[in-house]
Amino acid sequence: MNMTFLQELFNSITQRDALLRRRQGEIVAPDHAQLIKACHALLESDGEASSIALASRALAMYRQLGEEERRRFFECLETEFAAEPTDIDRAYATYREARNNANLQTLFDACEPRRQELFRRLNLASNGTYELVRMREDLLGLLREPRSDGKELNAIDADFAHLFGSWFNRGFLMLKRIDWNTPASILEKIIRYEAVHEIRDWDDLRRRLDARDRRCFAFFHPAIGDEPLIFVEVALCKGLPDRIQPILSGESAGERDIDDPEAADAAAFFGISNCQTGLRGISFGNFLIKQVVQELKQELPQLKHFVTLSPVPGFSQWLASCRTDESLPAELRRTLEGLDSPDWHRDPEQSDRLKAIIKPLAARYLVEEKNSRGLPLNPVARFHLGNGAELKRINWLGDVSAKGLKQAEGLMVNYLYVLDDIERNHENYIANATVACSSEVRDLNRRARKMAKGENIK
Repeated sequence: MNMTFLQELFNSITQRDALLRRRQGEIVAPDHAQLIKACHALLESDGEASSIALASRALAMYRQLGEEERRRFFECLETEFAAEPTDIDRAYATYREARNNANLQTLFDACEPRRQELFRRLNLASNGTYELVRMREDLLGLLREPRSDGKELNAIDADFAHLFGSWFNRGFLMLKRIDWNTPASILEKIIRYEAVHEIRDWDDLRRRLDARDRRCFAFFHPAIGDEPLIFVEVALCKGLPDRIQPILSGESAGERDIDDPEAADAAAFFGISNCQTGLRGISFGNFLIKQVVQELKQELPQLKHFVTLSPVPGFSQWLASCRTDESLPAELRRTLEGLDSPDWHRDPEQSDRLKAIIKPLAARYLVEEKNSRGLPLNPVARFHLGNGAELKRINWLGDVSAKGLKQAEGLMVNYLYVLDDIERNHENYIANATVACSSEVRDLNRRARKMAKGENIK
């Protein structure tokens, strides 16, 4: 069957429906009650063509709602489209009497909220998947706000996460290389979505994409067209890079600078950006890095090292707590006061004093400091360690931009992906929250323990 013909047919149905509504003087600004009524009609629809038209109509109405009306819409979803308790009780009673697969399936069906079927039907509309991703983005914004009415919308978010986990399964993702010949519509999105190191303008983007020693890859999904899900920027170099400014500016990085990609022995991932807030919690990064490693190995088989040059967001905030921790030696806390000096990183003597203190403390922060779930406190560490990487090296003054100094006193970290060790590191991390790290990082952590006792403070 010609799927292109069917898609064009369904699109024409949707367009005719929209045109008819305009001619009939459709209400310009619908309210949440009208949208809820449209959602009920969608769930009651039997025909595929009519369902597509109803789904398109409902999504168009949602886009016209104001913020408060959207909140009320979500609150109605929570109550009117939940699972029916009496159906669950009846199905469970039947299953208790006869524990067979048919009764178990009936129980599963009764427990599923009607919202999930509603979202599946809304997904029938042209561009429905992307509209639902944007809808969840709105919901996440509401979840971050303090709520005075006591209502909880987390159940709706769980429904979205459940469905998106299937819809954005790795099997549906398409890896594409981004270069200067990529359509401008996608390049504009790369500029907008870059979350680690801001892309200032088109010239800046060209430096990152057009040089022979650069690569950029992104995941796309067939249902949302040219909207990237996540992308990673790569610099080819000799050895492990320790500073981000030369990479971003395109300046010579000394012996690590290369003219020919085949002279490189390392691929450095220096920026990984998630693009769709509405897909938060849906894991793409681990698949992306591993597939990009395979792509690069195929193109450049001489590459030996796959490493990141990663920021350490939150370290400065943690370090500030050390400065007021009276259980730490007074000499250590006095040395940290040097961070208050303007341009301290430009003063070699001051920088060396702080380096002797801060690098060991950074090792302690990355290796030992845990969150309430017993995982590393640092989110970037959780991501790469969870992917099976090793905490290889802590780089002093790796990022001296205003952002880098503010979030981590200029520190950057190399996480090393050793292909033969990834699975073992991943399993140890999942089972025991083990932080795989190099002997250099372990030595720094031991030094931090001694410093906490008043030993070896310089």
